[in-house]
Amino acid sequence: MEADCIGIGDREWPRKRSIVSILSGDTVFDKARRSFLTRTQMYQRALAMTKRLFELKDQHDWTSDEVNLAVKLIDEPLPIVLHNAAFEPVVSSQGSPEIKKQFGELIAQRGIIGCYLQTELGHGTNVAALETTATYIPETREFELHSPTVTSSKWWVGALGKTATHGVVQARLILPSGKDVGPHLFFVQLRSLEDHRTLPGITVGDIGPKAMAGYAGIDNGYARFDHVRIPREYMLSAFASVTPDGQYVQPPHAKLSYAGMMYIRSTMVISGGWTIAKGATIAIRYATVRRQGNKGPNGLEQQVITYPSVYIRLLPALARAYVFILLGRNLGKAFSDMSSRLATGDTSLLAEMHATTSGLKSLVSTAAIEDLETARRSMGGHGFSDFAGVGRIYADYLPGATFEGDNFVLDQQVVRAALKAYDALVVRKTRSISGLTPSTAYLRSLAEVTPSLSAASRGWTDPHTAIVLLERRAAAMVQDRAKHASEPDASSDHRVARAVTDAFVGAQVGEINRDLERSVGGHEASVLKNVYLLYLLTSVERGLVDIVSFNLLPEQATSEVRSDPARSLRMAIKNLCEELLPEAIGLTDGFGFNDWELDSALGRYDGNAYEELWKRTQMEPLNRTEVPDGYEEYIKPLLVRGQRLAGRSKL
Repeated sequence: MEADCIGIGDREWPRKRSIVSILSGDTVFDKARRSFLTRTQMYQRALAMTKRLFELKDQHDWTSDEVNLAVKLIDEPLPIVLHNAAFEPVVSSQGSPEIKKQFGELIAQRGIIGCYLQTELGHGTNVAALETTATYIPETREFELHSPTVTSSKWWVGALGKTATHGVVQARLILPSGKDVGPHLFFVQLRSLEDHRTLPGITVGDIGPKAMAGYAGIDNGYARFDHVRIPREYMLSAFASVTPDGQYVQPPHAKLSYAGMMYIRSTMVISGGWTIAKGATIAIRYATVRRQGNKGPNGLEQQVITYPSVYIRLLPALARAYVFILLGRNLGKAFSDMSSRLATGDTSLLAEMHATTSGLKSLVSTAAIEDLETARRSMGGHGFSDFAGVGRIYADYLPGATFEGDNFVLDQQVVRAALKAYDALVVRKTRSISGLTPSTAYLRSLAEVTPSLSAASRGWTDPHTAIVLLERRAAAMVQDRAKHASEPDASSDHRVARAVTDAFVGAQVGEINRDLERSVGGHEASVLKNVYLLYLLTSVERGLVDIVSFNLLPEQATSEVRSDPARSLRMAIKNLCEELLPEAIGLTDGFGFNDWELDSALGRYDGNAYEELWKRTQMEPLNRTEVPDGYEEYIKPLLVRGQRLAGRSKL
């Protein structure tokens, strides 16, 4: 596969290879012993890598984009990530001219390191219920930040524990009249730039180790504010502000302060795609090398990848990686367009972006977590080894299901937008079919006089079949959810949100498919069409419960009693997988990962999985001595006791 298959241009690949070559050849980024490091050592390692990155930036004259690429290529979370992903973009897009003039260059050059303090001990996704307050005092023209309760403590904030010098704090704005106008953003210095000590009135620390040792290099922290004063100019006031005498100037859109969170969600689509790509590449390479079962005519056991129970798990994950990477690139462009419009006061795209990023963040992060665990388990017992690499990726990615919005709560946001669009189109009729947005285009199927789907005329080999079916499923489920608005079933929001997002992605895949001949062409276009078709068909299969519930499957109308109306779909998926099997390694190579990036004994490019696994086990510190340190104190007394008791029992 060539670079353009996943939307990476000819100029980007050489840049990536150059940076990988520099990083992999630098001892600071050596990964050989990291499996044996403590959490404190992992944090120190993350700091060392961050420092070295900016030394390399100066040495090689890297651009900001190249530095960000280098950060992404390091497969370990770094404290600087939240500065790049949240702090800098939010200050840049929402900060006052005074803030940007005073701190803009310091932020860009990392003369200060920032974090984003939103989540609290008692509230996360429910931003509207945050408890930290920022009370305006007109006499001194200052805001007073305060944490009134234990549950108002900022929590889970990346880089806050030990690293950050400054932060953007989400706090409830209290006007001099006592009126609470809800959460707004404030720029706050947390630590001294002289000795890094915490400033008066601020209590900060690290919240401790995370599950499965994930995010070990990140100092996720807590913070409490005890009547901390900041200048009026430190309110991020590009959209909302407070006048010197305490009058509130409303933003043009109520959700503008959430733009930073939307940006992070938008980046999670492409990062989720690349994460699945790593897991799928490791697992597919290993499944191709490993042989198990009866021997064939060539005297060799069967390659594990050729077993249906294996390829049916790994190839759909591979397809999702390709789709999410391309989808993420398109979403990044859309977000840039929205940001440009926001800068001119145009908020017309904000609601659409909110609904789209909410649905995609939930879909992609859920799929990535499932696909990584599926990839790990497909490798059998060896997949449980840290040296396999997938478990480590899984542990670091796992919080993606809950940070920047819990997925099940985000489902409610998607459903709310869907019901609003349905009401405008069908109930109040204030919107026409032509006025539907990309995220609500599936509703057009409600206006069709006759079904546009016929299995006999199209069949599962035509992407249109799956795309239309996904749209009809979404429309039917939204319509049913509206019908039972007063008493929905417990899982309806999750199922409706998934259906709506699947329909949106399906339409996007259709557009990507149509562009293949122009952008790629030849055999590669044919292979990629099958990859995208596999994504579509497996999306339909995952939604079969609802598709069958609403009698949408074409075969349901003509199927015999007790026959499986989905058999033709499942056989199409099987045939497609078998057609893609010879291309699997080429498709994983298309991601461009080298062995340093994957850091997997089982996913080596040269296929020497067993030799590498043996080599790595010899580095285990326990293997340095033949007799363990605990022998005399623990093992020997246990053995002596057992031998003594065994001897007595024979008397």
